Amino acid sequence: MAAPADLVFLNGSVLTVDPDFTVASALAVTDGVVSAVGGREDVAPYVGPATRVVDLDGGTLLPGINDSHLHGCAFGVGMPPLSLDVKHPAVRSIADVADAVQEAARSTPPGEWIIGHGWDPGFLNECVADPSRLPTRHDLDAVSPDHPVLLYSFSGHATWVNSAALVRAGVDRNATAPYGPLVVTDAAGEPTGMLTEGAQDLVHRALPALSPKVRAEAITATLKTLARLGVTSYTEPGLGPGGDSLMRGALAHSTLDVYRRLLADGELTARVSVLLLPSGMAGTGDEFIRALDGIGETMTADPRLLNVIGVKIFADGVVPNKTAWMHQPYVGGGCGSLCVGGDGAADDERVAEVGRMIRHAHAAGYQVGVHVTGDRGIDAVVDAFADAAAEHPRPDPRHYVIHGDFLTARSMKLLAAHGFGVNMNPTIKWTVADLEEEFVGPERAAYAWPYRDAIDAGVTVASGSDAPVTFPDWRQGIATMLLRESKASGRVSGPDQRIQLAEAVRTYTVNAAWQDLAEDWKGSLEVGKVADLCVLAGDLLSADPHDIPDMPVVLTAVGGEIVYDALDAPGGDALAV
Repeated sequence: MAAPADLVFLNGSVLTVDPDFTVASALAVTDGVVSAVGGREDVAPYVGPATRVVDLDGGTLLPGINDSHLHGCAFGVGMPPLSLDVKHPAVRSIADVADAVQEAARSTPPGEWIIGHGWDPGFLNECVADPSRLPTRHDLDAVSPDHPVLLYSFSGHATWVNSAALVRAGVDRNATAPYGPLVVTDAAGEPTGMLTEGAQDLVHRALPALSPKVRAEAITATLKTLARLGVTSYTEPGLGPGGDSLMRGALAHSTLDVYRRLLADGELTARVSVLLLPSGMAGTGDEFIRALDGIGETMTADPRLLNVIGVKIFADGVVPNKTAWMHQPYVGGGCGSLCVGGDGAADDERVAEVGRMIRHAHAAGYQVGVHVTGDRGIDAVVDAFADAAAEHPRPDPRHYVIHGDFLTARSMKLLAAHGFGVNMNPTIKWTVADLEEEFVGPERAAYAWPYRDAIDAGVTVASGSDAPVTFPDWRQGIATMLLRESKASGRVSGPDQRIQLAEAVRTYTVNAAWQDLAEDWKGSLEVGKVADLCVLAGDLLSADPHDIPDMPVVLTAVGGEIVYDALDAPGGDALAV
């Protein structure tokens, strides 16, 4: 006789996401794992007096969502009350941002920092009307003469500050010289208040460190948001010395230590995979190797809930900053470059440097995820993956390209041949599809994030939001993969790169589990796997893709434990057998 289940789900579409994408109608959960999948008759023997029976009422049960690239601490820090909200639609213009800063200044003691997150030039009226118009310190100075102001862009690859912040950080025309065009200057050579990529550290290092308490509050806020969205796993891509520098921390591993404390206290309500970031955006190979070799113990008390699995490297920047390394020039000229190797390095020196970093991390036994967006940069990174695997053979390292905006056919072939992957970002595609045309033209912008080609080439593709770059709503990600429509205009961008619903769901579930080296125990609803669950009201299989973002998540469970519940809880006798 079967042991009574803790949970039984009936009368809906149960998307198992097994190799055949089998759709069942019922599922049972016992002791945190899936104990039965099939029809009503298959789960009936598992119903006992204490079993909670959930009538899906035509809704959809699918594996818990795995957002496989999400900055959990940064996302929480970027939310009110810890940060000023300057995202669209909270602001729609530079003038709106200035109004928000002025309002914050009224309640902030003079001399204290005002910090905000999320501005996007693609949704600021002045920048849309004139793409050459960038925000400057002068836009903020009049409303915040007594406060240093620092506003992170939505992408995290640009920072906008006022004059008081430049003074506080000791940044003048002389300090910016080593960074070249990464610090925007005016005709007189003075910094305008816009800093990009590695140059952001000039002002970031002046910020007060975030305390462990604030970091814990930020992560907890993120976990609550993710539970409401049905997200049960995520990859935190960048903890350790480089990541803590970006997150205003003075101590190496401080954010990882906060995660460990949340785990010990039973407050980690999602599974977290961690990529270490030994050095920041513009480090050298020597700095990277020294930092990685200096990282101490990375084991955790429960690797299924918190697991350090790899290392992150920044190879280039992003297209809107013209810092992604491209084969063909941007509109207006320039091809960008790799960001490693130090100031003034030649392209071949930078390629050698990123290869050296990848080989070292690979030989040390880490999975390697590399932030790289431009097609030329991607080719260099994938070549380095292949070279590292040839030089130091090891079983199934599963290195992957992070973002892969302009992944080439050549690199797709190499990734597939070596069992490497790519982590793409459909909600970023949705956000920047129109904006990118200004930088790379309509044809290349349409191609960006080539899901169809990558899947057809045999590459394992996972999807992530890159929150706080975009809100971690996988439903919008699914809709974008199916439709390829932009947020700003609704225009279709690259219809030939559309994929099917089953393929899109896989990128957020079993493929993401593959990236986590965990597809044998999570990522699909098969007997014996953990019961990480997401329940949607409505039938995802028959929904108009335009309606998917509005389909409510009504229940989320991690290992059979319910972490979000918008349903009633009927008794076990609700099932007649």
